[in-house]
Amino acid sequence: MDHGALRTPRWRARVLSMTATEGRATSITWIGHSTVLVEVDGTRLLTDPLLRPRFAHVQRVAPPPDAAALENLDAVLVSHVHYDHLDLPSLRRLGQAPRIVAPTGAAALLRRAGFTHVTEVAVGDEFELGSVTVRATHADHHPRRRPLGPEAPPVGYAVTGSSRVYFAGDTDLFDEMDGLVPELDVALLPVAGWGPRVPKGHLDPLRAAQALALLRPRIAVPIHWGTYLRVGLPRDPEAIRAPAERFVHHARDLAPEVDVQVLPVGGRLALAARPAEVTS
Repeated sequence: MDHGALRTPRWRARVLSMTATEGRATSITWIGHSTVLVEVDGTRLLTDPLLRPRFAHVQRVAPPPDAAALENLDAVLVSHVHYDHLDLPSLRRLGQAPRIVAPTGAAALLRRAGFTHVTEVAVGDEFELGSVTVRATHADHHPRRRPLGPEAPPVGYAVTGSSRVYFAGDTDLFDEMDGLVPELDVALLPVAGWGPRVPKGHLDPLRAAQALALLRPRIAVPIHWGTYLRVGLPRDPEAIRAPAERFVHHARDLAPEVDVQVLPVGGRLALAARPAEVTS
């Protein structure tokens, strides 16, 4: 685990290499919050798009999304119906082309908003997208879009091709995390929220490190931190970085075999059979 990467000004993760099918590659681009571009074997999947500079009482404190990362998507994977994970203005920014995969109970909301290419999934559902298989996994999180929105049991997603990537969405620890995705290559785990604490139903830095001990991935990338803050909170760079640093500290103690890669917002981690670059 390269803890020194945390102390460089731009938090550049080091170059990685892993066995993959020749000519195929996996890359992870953290757009910010829980929005991640997952590219596996040529299939481009975007998770939980939140792209606005501000919504409600929350403002973006990280650089704006790179428009190129939002193009030519094969599908959008929505983990749950809370406003910061199913954000209709952000989905509209992607146009009408991408298929939207969302938990059971979310389709009516999306179709009323004008999205027609919607697929609902429940835990255990599995389907093909391009060259990969996507499976909806359990998540322990509140299901309702408050105050009067739909109820849709949240999910995570396991993406399997020449490598295996797990996107947790929002969740607390649950027993079934133990071996949830066998031979897992990359775990994308939330570690924080809008401020200094997160409520029940979420992973904080300690619980996220405990999740690593259950999931046993080769690599972990912390997400859901350092992107948005509640209006009125100070934009202290050290405080913004603190959740990721605490996660690295706990991971070193609880899952020392896992390579934790802390990306900057907009940073890309490439994994391939030949040497690859990490850019930011």
